[in-house]
Amino acid sequence: MHVDFKTVDVFTDRRFGGNPLAVVLDARGLTDEQMQSIAAEFNLAETTFVLPPRHAAHTAEVRIFTPRAELPFAGHPNIGTAFVLAAQGGVKEPLAFEEKAGLVRLDVLRDGPSVVGARLAAPQPFARGDDVSLEAVAKACSLDAGDVETANHHPCIASCGVAFVFAELKARPALVRARPRADVFSEHFPMDRATGIFMYTRSTDGEVDIYARMFAPLYGVPEDPATGSANVALAGFLAGMRPEQDLALRLRISQGREMGRPSLLQASAEKRDGQLAGMWIGGLCVSVMQGRLEV
Repeated sequence: MHVDFKTVDVFTDRRFGGNPLAVVLDARGLTDEQMQSIAAEFNLAETTFVLPPRHAAHTAEVRIFTPRAELPFAGHPNIGTAFVLAAQGGVKEPLAFEEKAGLVRLDVLRDGPSVVGARLAAPQPFARGDDVSLEAVAKACSLDAGDVETANHHPCIASCGVAFVFAELKARPALVRARPRADVFSEHFPMDRATGIFMYTRSTDGEVDIYARMFAPLYGVPEDPATGSANVALAGFLAGMRPEQDLALRLRISQGREMGRPSLLQASAEKRDGQLAGMWIGGLCVSVMQGRLEV
């Protein structure tokens, strides 16, 4: 059995930047075990598998695997898969992907006639969960407890489709210094509690608004170059903490610099009458390679 694939770099305008993604274009006939094995073979943060939609009005069913587990939703896999399918042509826009977290709707970004990226709406409302141990978060990332900022919020679990531990850091040097410790993740943040730890700090240089990193070693992702599912939730998180009743928040978020895969994510959230009205994440993509897998 053969299956065709393409790879793209997501949240970047140049090859070998951003977050690489493999897209298996027709996953019919593959078992769950085969999909997981293919994702492990690519060994990228995520690999997507495109299947016919269950509902004719939708574009496709999309399944997302890390090297070790399936995810119900993720940002850069959706952006990259939408880019690949739209660039091939023959799909109705906007796109709608059926996923375990729900229906994911995406708009295609174009530069003239060329498809250059995509933008998605979060499939679930923002939900803040329990606070977590500040000391455990710091230890899991090889930091001191004093590096964590608690003036705005305590480290906590939050989600808009995939749960992460969110922690704000006081300054960028601490973010650069962070290193994941899988043993501490196993003890305090097992896979059924959170996908990983998402750390961010507010920029003071004017180049972007936020610098971020994400560690998910138990999912086979020691560090992720760009985490759309976490960053779109961050937009909702920060908008929800603002005092304005009506707000349109726009964020330029830099991730992946420390691992040599600089990514730029465009996140946004809206509030109306004090309630979150929606969250979006988008960015550019670049095609890298195509090929055929023997299964």
